[in-house]
Amino acid sequence: MSPDLPDLTFTDDALSRYSRHILLPEIGALGQARLRESSVLVIGAGGLGSPVGLYLAAAGVGRIGIVDDDHVELSNLQRQILFETGDVGQGKADSAASRLSALNPEIEIVPHPVRVTEENLPDLVRAYDLVCDGSDNFPTRYAVADCCWALGKTLVSGAVQRFDGTLSTFVPGQGRPCYRCLMPDAEQSEALSCGQAGIFGAVTGVIGSLMAIEALKELLSLGQGLSGRVLVWSALNASFRSFDLPPDPECACCGGER
Repeated sequence: MSPDLPDLTFTDDALSRYSRHILLPEIGALGQARLRESSVLVIGAGGLGSPVGLYLAAAGVGRIGIVDDDHVELSNLQRQILFETGDVGQGKADSAASRLSALNPEIEIVPHPVRVTEENLPDLVRAYDLVCDGSDNFPTRYAVADCCWALGKTLVSGAVQRFDGTLSTFVPGQGRPCYRCLMPDAEQSEALSCGQAGIFGAVTGVIGSLMAIEALKELLSLGQGLSGRVLVWSALNASFRSFDLPPDPECACCGGER
């Protein structure tokens, strides 16, 4: 077998589990095998990380890391569908890992019950092919985005507030924009957390599912991605719109490359 091709051998159970993927000519057995050899780091096991983790696990991504140092609270259950009432008080990373392993025991789920810092991020990010960031604060988002850019890792980033959500993908290099091109530091003081502004729970399901789709597309080199574009969804207006995101030549993260 060519070293560029993954092992195309599947068990009968795997063929049944992934049959609807394999039927798609754009994926097939080769694409499914590539997913099995891929890895994704999910930052945050909350409202966005829940659907991201569930759909990546269901799709057969071979190794999924879950980073979250928080514990499940009753107020989380309105949107964080990885958890049940009986999980209240448990660590999110370990509880999420248990749920995802039960969904798909054929893949590896790695809990990382740690708070994201600039010190531990490089080791976490290096160990995975792609990062999905569903964190709920700007310091973490900037740290994750800067680290992914520095290490050449593709980042799928989603955000929600009240009845709205946004989504983009950041692919380092080739003159493409980074996260700071979209959200300069000055934006930190203008955003409220879900605990302050509120959140319509199902909005996180939509944006988290879209994050999983974009991550799978990147892993499979499938279709047109969101690098250089931002997708915006309004639940109240039932509307999607997108706009181009040009690279900022003055960007503190990537501007020096241009």
